[in-house]
Amino acid sequence: MKIKFIGAAREVTGSKHLITTQNGKTILLDCGMFQGKGLETDGMNRNLMFDPAKIDHVILTHAHIDHSGLIPYIYRLGFRGSVICTSATRDLCAIMLADSGHIQEGDVKWFNKRRLQKGLPPVEPIYTEHDARACMELFIGVAYDRKFQIDGNIKVKFTNTGHMLGSGTALLEIKENDATTRIAYTGDIGRPESRILKSPSPFPQCDYLITESTYGNRLHPQLQEAEGELLRVIRETCVERGGRVIIPSFAIGRTQEVVYSLNKFFNLGLLPKVNIYVDSPLAINATDIFRLHTDILNADVAHEMITDPDPFGFNSLFYIKTVEESKRLNENKKPCVIISASGMMEAGRIKHHLANNIENPNNTILAVGYCGPRTLGARILEGADEISIFGVHHKVRAKIERIEAFSGHGDYNEMADFLSCQDTSQIRKVFLVHGDYEAQLAYKKTLEQKGFTNIEIPVSGEEIEL
Repeated sequence: MKIKFIGAAREVTGSKHLITTQNGKTILLDCGMFQGKGLETDGMNRNLMFDPAKIDHVILTHAHIDHSGLIPYIYRLGFRGSVICTSATRDLCAIMLADSGHIQEGDVKWFNKRRLQKGLPPVEPIYTEHDARACMELFIGVAYDRKFQIDGNIKVKFTNTGHMLGSGTALLEIKENDATTRIAYTGDIGRPESRILKSPSPFPQCDYLITESTYGNRLHPQLQEAEGELLRVIRETCVERGGRVIIPSFAIGRTQEVVYSLNKFFNLGLLPKVNIYVDSPLAINATDIFRLHTDILNADVAHEMITDPDPFGFNSLFYIKTVEESKRLNENKKPCVIISASGMMEAGRIKHHLANNIENPNNTILAVGYCGPRTLGARILEGADEISIFGVHHKVRAKIERIEAFSGHGDYNEMADFLSCQDTSQIRKVFLVHGDYEAQLAYKKTLEQKGFTNIEIPVSGEEIEL
């Protein structure tokens, strides 16, 4: 058996790891899209390093686009195997992949207009909304903590990682020559305490461990501190300065956490009397899916729902659906909070809100999640004096703030504690993925102090015999 590391190798995007068994079965662990890498992104996404038509199964740890986003593309190129994931991941992918296809069609239409002006031929989107909807016929949703028999030699079980709704560590049991090899792939690891999700669960003992390392060299503040900071930013911006708070937020997970915190402030009478707008159709649809999977939500949310049947809605919260409604938000200059996707500020309606608000020193741009290197979000957080949005340059005069405790990724202590369910003496090798190389080197030292040995940091395209 061998494994080839394709994406999220010494970087934090494009997760794809290909297992090939001795009898030729091919199992792809995640099928993520590369994001936020400028002009390189398109080529990296089209260069798969494998033949999609020969993939038997995709094991999907969660629905984020950097883990799921190329499934419609491989479907378009002939993949007709199965996509195995949790039921909540399947439900989220149904809306997220279609949204991704829709965005690509729009981006390519705009891009082709510019190419036409230069006398260049048009380009095709990586996939369309139709491809995204069609590939959903391949998805198989399974419950947490249940072994799913893929075939006579392969089983998989998902255990909760607490990273997002439906996220799970995938434990594969692969039988070859009367011996069974256990491979655990954590996907992304959540925090031990979440505002809305259950805590990560221990996963069964493995022989080989593939695990993320996004925050391998960083620690997060406490969740309670983050909520206090959120309330402070809203008060200082909206009440004291009469400005607006613009929150770029991932539509799935982060938006619901921020809304849940604001809902709690509203119920306690602590939220200033300003309107809160969620301007993301995807976030609206995702919130409906959260309401369907209350079994995955934590005890605090369950308790809250005894007195508040909708923890994602309150009187001053408005969900914006249409483009016309979104445009009107920028015509009305009253103090308010606008939560909009995407979290890295690379696409979607957030770019319009940034363009309309970033030059006003009374406003605040509040980042509540990870921004990959070279993304628009990273440039703003690194202190850029000027940014370009849709080809127009804007001076950065708004106040820039960041609350890292809203991140869905565990820090290095939290990730290492999550892995403590394993007997390190039984693990033959550990592979660190989904992290920048500096963070991975630091995290490797942390894991070695915890007793893990034989830790490797593979590069893209590296193939290793297990």
